[in-house]
Amino acid sequence: MKTNLPLFDPQLVKPALVQSFVKLSPQAQWRNPVMFVVYIGSLLTTGLFVASLFDASYAGTEGRAFILAISLWLWFTVLFANFAEALAEGRSKAQAASLRGLKARTWAKKLHEPKHGAQWHPQPSDELRKGDTVLIEAGDMVPLDGVVIEGVASVDESAITGESAPVIRESGGDFSAVTGGTRVLSDWLVVRVAVNPGESFLDRMIAMVEGAKRQKTPNEIALTILLIALTLVFLVVTATLLPYSIFSVEAAGAGTVVTVTALVSLLVCLIPTTIGGLLSAIGVAGMSRMMQANVIATSGRAVEAAGDVDVLLLDKTGTITLGNRQAASMLPAPGVSEQQLADAAQLASLADETPEGRSIVVLAKTRFGLRERDITALQAHFVHFSAQTRMSGVDFGDAAAPNRSIRKGAGEAVRAWVETLGGRFPSEVNDAVDQIARRGSTPLVVADGARVLGVVELKDIVKGGIKERFAELRRMGIKTVMITGDNRLTAAAIAAEAGVDDFLAEATPEAKLKLIRDYQGEGRLVAMTGDGTNDAPALAQADVAVAMNTGTQAAKEAGNMVDLDSNPTKLLEIVETGKQLLMTRGSLTTFSIANDVAKYFAIIPAMFVGVYPQLSALNVMGLHSPTSAILSAVIFNALIIIALIPLALQGVPYRAIGAAALLRRNLLVYGLGGLIVPFIGIKAIDWLLVVLHLV
Repeated sequence: MKTNLPLFDPQLVKPALVQSFVKLSPQAQWRNPVMFVVYIGSLLTTGLFVASLFDASYAGTEGRAFILAISLWLWFTVLFANFAEALAEGRSKAQAASLRGLKARTWAKKLHEPKHGAQWHPQPSDELRKGDTVLIEAGDMVPLDGVVIEGVASVDESAITGESAPVIRESGGDFSAVTGGTRVLSDWLVVRVAVNPGESFLDRMIAMVEGAKRQKTPNEIALTILLIALTLVFLVVTATLLPYSIFSVEAAGAGTVVTVTALVSLLVCLIPTTIGGLLSAIGVAGMSRMMQANVIATSGRAVEAAGDVDVLLLDKTGTITLGNRQAASMLPAPGVSEQQLADAAQLASLADETPEGRSIVVLAKTRFGLRERDITALQAHFVHFSAQTRMSGVDFGDAAAPNRSIRKGAGEAVRAWVETLGGRFPSEVNDAVDQIARRGSTPLVVADGARVLGVVELKDIVKGGIKERFAELRRMGIKTVMITGDNRLTAAAIAAEAGVDDFLAEATPEAKLKLIRDYQGEGRLVAMTGDGTNDAPALAQADVAVAMNTGTQAAKEAGNMVDLDSNPTKLLEIVETGKQLLMTRGSLTTFSIANDVAKYFAIIPAMFVGVYPQLSALNVMGLHSPTSAILSAVIFNALIIIALIPLALQGVPYRAIGAAALLRRNLLVYGLGGLIVPFIGIKAIDWLLVVLHLV
């Protein structure tokens, strides 16, 4: 699924070069106001050159060669900006092409219900409609997104997720959603189609990775307005100088002071052409990097919002902890040996196929040498866990009248069961339960009939390195909140060990939704992950909502991003990618504006030194002549766009620092660099023009 292409792959460069010329149409240029001004300037100087071929007076004091050179480099400036955008779009379209390969026309077995009973008939997948019911058997392709309403089967989702291991899909629960383009490997499924053709998850993926269809985000619109404002300022300045241009001055017989070509060069070099030419490419490349992380953004705004997020809601299980609680220790009640507790706990767990149950059996075997028992000889009848009883266990003897009953489960549930049998719940066991909960572990109380034997401690292991990542987020001003169904004592202990800023214990869908709204009411942007139908309300409310691809259809429709890897920790990577997009845009904007300031020292003295000789003091670069200074500045203005394309597409290196530190760094690296680089570049180009006798 992941498409990692070299930055200047020949398969991308050639189409991008062609698109650079296609994008020269006025309709395409109008979408970028800054580059549209350069486009108009290119037309104007080209017109002046053509006019000079018929009337030498239009050539001004610099001559036709100068006008031609300026015209060509202005066109190169527009083409280079077009190339940057086309290359970014080409990378996205290459990703889309790999997805289109999954959209082969398939046949489905659609359910028809005539009077004589249900029948399955072949039907092309593109003729199916939302609500239709289809049968998918082993070897069949899933025709469209849907929900399993009957059956259980293993499904190959590698074409979508890149993960080779098949997954189980079954009716009911949080693993009932299937995605069009995946393949059933075993058994069969009856699926109710959830979308119409053209509306599937795969179709939305293709549409979103097509850079040309990306909508501008609010921050990008705000920056565009700023760039337009700066451009208008320089347009006004240029307009005030226009009366001194060749048209008015020559008419008065006073000779030429400032030519139109020089004025156009001044305008183009002083407006923010660098960031104006790269702005679209930065945005498209940001979505492309998200795609490389195997995350599909169903909203371009969500990618940018990820960079502005300041509250992260993270599920405990699978995100902060490994998710599989393991038996770590046995704490016997007074008068009970540790081996007696281990023996009873193992007996109660022999039929428990959960990771917790298996770990209890293994702990009893490795620590106390307790081996598997002959269940048949013991006449064991296992009692499986249920949400109502919150216990599991085993009965020995006759099922109707067992002579021995062992239970393990939540402390309150076992207490109620023991007291029902006339037993007593020791205070020492109650204290042990509280201590285990405070440590962030899960206590399982074991009882043999009316006698409480002790507590088994289950530990939920915090992932290695997660505390350091949360510390990085804190330095960036992002608050982390752990969400868990555990009680407050357990939640508080795990939150302290993991280093999160806050937690929500005993979380319900209503509590999650309220928490998000409370933070948003404070003016904060909230991101969260989810995979179940009960997560859908909170996902719909969150500013950045990442649904797991293995989750339900409701969760995927409520979110604005889908993680194809179904990795809850991907939320941290998503935030980093969004931050990198904003950092790249901010860094290049800082460089561009500083760049324009430096070019004053090349253009202004060169234009007016003939009228105001004292301005020669500003020629700190020691440029050869006014014409070489202007031409060098225009050439540098075009080449810097090409030089910055790799940075725009790959993004600036990500650093977990706060906004104030980031601003200082931008000013130091890109601001100072934007001032220094033009001095070096323009001087080098001027020297080269002189050496080659081109001026």
